Amino acid sequence: MNRRKFLQLSGMASVALSTLGSHVYAAEVEKKRVGLLGSGWYGKCDLLRLIQIAPVEVVSICDVDKRMLAEAAEIIAGRQASKKAPRTYTDYREMLKEKDLDLVLIGTPDHWHALNAIAAMEAGADLYLQKPISVDVAEGEAILKTARKLNRVVQVGTQRRSTPHLIEARDRVIREGKLGTIAYAEICCYYHMRSRDTSPPSGTPPDYLDFDMWTGPAPMRPYHKVMHPRGWRAFMEYGNGIVGDMCIHMLDMVRWMLDLGWPKAVSSTGGILVDKASVSNISDTQTATFDFDKLQVVWTHRTWGSSPDPDYPWAAFIYGDKGTLKASVHNYEFIPQGQGEKLGGKALFEYEKYPEDRTEKDLERHVASAIRWHMKDLLNCMATRGKPVADIEQGYISTASCVLANISMQLGRGLKWDPAQGKVIGDDEANRLLKRAYRSPWRHPAG
Repeated sequence: MNRRKFLQLSGMASVALSTLGSHVYAAEVEKKRVGLLGSGWYGKCDLLRLIQIAPVEVVSICDVDKRMLAEAAEIIAGRQASKKAPRTYTDYREMLKEKDLDLVLIGTPDHWHALNAIAAMEAGADLYLQKPISVDVAEGEAILKTARKLNRVVQVGTQRRSTPHLIEARDRVIREGKLGTIAYAEICCYYHMRSRDTSPPSGTPPDYLDFDMWTGPAPMRPYHKVMHPRGWRAFMEYGNGIVGDMCIHMLDMVRWMLDLGWPKAVSSTGGILVDKASVSNISDTQTATFDFDKLQVVWTHRTWGSSPDPDYPWAAFIYGDKGTLKASVHNYEFIPQGQGEKLGGKALFEYEKYPEDRTEKDLERHVASAIRWHMKDLLNCMATRGKPVADIEQGYISTASCVLANISMQLGRGLKWDPAQGKVIGDDEANRLLKRAYRSPWRHPAG
């Protein structure tokens, strides 16, 4: 993104914020009490961006990994204005019993999202909830119902909706009609991100990890070193594979850019076609078609081989009869059909304002500005009680669509979706898969 466009966007944002008057002022000067569930990689990335842009007080954090918990508490004490270390917990229920939090950030593994989110909202907090919001469709519906019942503000961590250069792409290319008639979009991920570990499970977790609590409502598997930290995405017991991890971002981005609701039908094929020796049980190859009636959005991931477009290995390609838009977390390009003007932009880095971005461990530096913009939007909506740009309903639609893709692949047939009923049309077997079994004593929020 060039400086001129950044200033234009900033100016537009300032005008929009000024219309909220004293509510925005309150959001920016009133110190919010914040808690964090899941103090690992992205939990810290999200929380530290929030600390950068608002006078919050992080009063409590929770993690089942005692070593990770202590490290996070030390980092937070060094970064927040009060220099106070937050209270630490290893059981989220004990943390939420205090009922002293305005906002809870949830960065736990996906299989914990539903129970964490609902408990936090019932304890009186608004949420920043990482994507996907749930592992099954019924969990997501329960989160949405709870948020609406309790009037909670929930921002989902699909921060493409707050990414400066992608906002520019939407406004300058799509909203100005430069693509013409749009009837097809491709979304993809060709990262080699699936675990290739072939060693057997040890069955013995490290002494600083409460593995029973880490497993929670998921099926109990023998402990494997791949699982923690971060490697749990290699197992369907804890998430939705690469479709749930990576497709959701690009599908949600296209839905936001093109103002799409629910797909009418979802179909998917794939499986473990190449890397059969790995301990991982998620697909290494998968294609999914999300049918929005007059527009199809087609996803492909492949964790082997090369990317068709080396500059866009995780991206969306939106095709119109007047041109093509390529969009990723790093940049965008508009390529007109014929002799029109080409457009482009890149991720915004704000090192002058936030120099700590340069050295922060594990930070995706090209995404930092998007998280900050996402957090600002959340705080403004907490003040006005409005719906944030990645409201929980949007997170539910994008998450459930990805879950349906996995169900379609599992059953070997396409699915027609009825959003009003929250069911697959005419397919009892598919509908039984909308809700997964919970390990005792944990109880599914949908009953």
